[in-house]
Amino acid sequence: MQIVADILSIVRVRAKKTRIMYQANLSYRLLCRYMDEVLDAGLIRPEDGDCYVLTARGEEFLNKHGEYSKRCQSLEKHLNNVNVERATLEKMCSSKRALKADRRARPKLILEGNRLSRMPGAR
Repeated sequence: MQIVADILSIVRVRAKKTRIMYQANLSYRLLCRYMDEVLDAGLIRPEDGDCYVLTARGEEFLNKHGEYSKRCQSLEKHLNNVNVERATLEKMCSSKRALKADRRARPKLILEGNRLSRMPGAR
């Protein structure tokens, strides 16, 4: 979809195949394949023999693709934030487990009068 959007952006100001191929960074084979697709979809049309221009449908596609790209970027940011929060929570959980394990490893002590002694049955 990004390649189609790139082609349409280039054609927006009228372009020949060579310009489209270089600016979209496509091989000639890929250019022909994508040009067939966008022509068949009515997103561009030939003009003056070897030039291509954007159609109203192509303009609409570019606008919708722009909105889609912005939403994807926003979702990506949110997803990254969610992953950071998750990692923080997981770290907090593992820290608590480590504390519990540390507490279990320490001998249980009780205070008898003014003397500290191990709790019966504690290792």
